[in-house]
Formats: sequence, structure tokens, C-alpha cells
Amino acid sequence: MVQRLAILDDYQAVAHDYAPWAELAEDGVDVTVFREPLADAVAALRDFDIILAMRERTAFDAGLLRQLPKLKLLVTTGMANAAIDLRAAEEQGITVCGTGGSPAAAPELTWALLLAFARKVPFEDRRLRAGKWQSTVGFELSGKTLGVLGLGKIGSKIAGYGKAFGMEVIAWSPNLTEETAAAAGARKVSKETLFREADVVSVHVRLSERSRGLVGEDELRLLGPEGVLVNTARGPIVDEAALLHGLNEGWLGGAALDVYDVEPLPADHPLLTAPRTVLTPHLGYVSSQSYARFYGEAFEDIRAWVRGNPVRVLTA
Repeated sequence: MVQRLAILDDYQAVAHDYAPWAELAEDGVDVTVFREPLADAVAALRDFDIILAMRERTAFDAGLLRQLPKLKLLVTTGMANAAIDLRAAEEQGITVCGTGGSPAAAPELTWALLLAFARKVPFEDRRLRAGKWQSTVGFELSGKTLGVLGLGKIGSKIAGYGKAFGMEVIAWSPNLTEETAAAAGARKVSKETLFREADVVSVHVRLSERSRGLVGEDELRLLGPEGVLVNTARGPIVDEAALLHGLNEGWLGGAALDVYDVEPLPADHPLLTAPRTVLTPHLGYVSSQSYARFYGEAFEDIRAWVRGNPVRVLTA
């Protein structure tokens, strides 16, 4: 019996470059690739037995899973996906598997955003192409204070980058110890102190009900008219309305963002015209090395499951 596989959100049309999907025909799997976001997930996916989700681009909540009666295997790139209701999947007999990822992709993109903001790279690039020369004055990171919100694997790398650039590094997360902070080259502080003392705050906590709206107007006002917020974690961690308010009224210095409440970002979204911003379209995990691991291990997950030996299974 043929089983149907849907590969979702292949925006760059590269899925076939990173795994030998045609080989799954040997296991009775027929592959369909979706390049665009799904307007109606139920209508598009109801006839598929296997789905490969790219990160958290599509929300597989209990309501959607109940409307996909044929679904038996859901694979996510990465070993954690807040957009999948694992308990609901388990109740419906759906196996969920994950993959590894690149430890370098997101931290490097974070630092690229910060450097681009500090030296006005996107603006100066546009001006140079228009025949202009030296329009702005940027600032150096050396001597500034970097606040790292969430000192896990990514946050620790960011702390190391900050030290390498001559920055003082402070950090806060709910369960952070002074010893863990010191091991990463940072000083543990309270959340309030982090936003008051930092020149730059970089967000690296996971999205959960506890972290949703973790950075609100109070924190952004403490960061102040010279402060910069960098967010490459998840959009809803930062109160978007407060962020826009601060940017448009001038009591927040600026923002460098890779993640948003709604993705892809709508064409009329107010962040696109907000002042003092550098924006990228959720590129944190988008690298050739990251995709090679995502798609390569997703292929392994699917083949192993079809052959009765699932690997990298995720449970609630």
C-alpha cells in the first residue's frame, strides 16, 4: 500500500537537494512538496499519512490533528517544536519524530543582525547603490554591555561572541545560577537589572506559556532610547505592540528581528515601516549545514518508521 508524504514549506525549493526523497519509493512512499504556506491545512493535508514540518511554520494543535485521520507519522525538523501538541498526537496514535540541527546557524545570524544594526549596513548598502557615500555614523560594540536573556546553548554562544568583541556580558533566565553564568563568561543579574544596564539585549529563551510576552513595555522602557533589542528566538516572547510603540515614539533605540508573531510577515505589517529596525525573514536556522541535517535526518526518520523501527521519537 502506498503511503503519502507531505514535505511542508519548502520556501526555497531545496528539499530535494538535501535528501534522496525518490528512494522512498522503494518503501512505498509517494512524496509531495509544498512550497507555499498552507491557506487551508485541513484541505491540503487530510489525505497524507506522513507529514514533514519545517520548524514551527505550521501549528499542529489538537484541533488540526483531529481533522487529519490518515496521519500516522509527523516529523519536525529540530528536537523541539512548540507548535506540535505532542499529547494530542499521542492520543491519536500519531508518532512524532525530530531531527538534530546546526548549533552555529542561529547564533551566527544573531550576531550578523547586531552588527548590521550597529553599523547601519542595510541602509548604507541601499544608499551606496543609489550613488550616495557615507550617510550615517554607526557605533562600536566594544565597551558596550550585552544582556543575554536565556543562557542556554545559543545564549552561551552569544555571550562568547560578546566577550570576543570586548563587551561586558550580563545574563538572566529563570533558573540561571551564578556558576552557570560565570562559566559562559557572564554575570548573573535580575531581569530588571539586565534591561536597565544593557546597551543590547539579545533574546534566547524558548517560547512557552511562561515566556510569552516576557519582554513587555516595562522592560523595553528600561532598555531605553539608546538600547537595542535583538530577537532571533520567537516573536511572541516580545510584546509586539509595545515594541512598535517604543520604536515609533522613540523611547526604544532600535530592534534587530528575525522572528515575528505572524510568519511569513504580512506585506502591510507595521514593523516593515517602523524606524531603526533591521529585519530578516526567520533565517536563524536557514543554512546549508542546518538543512543538510534537517532533511537528511528527516529522511532517516521516515524510512526507519516505515520499516518498523522509529528513531528520534518525541513524547509529551
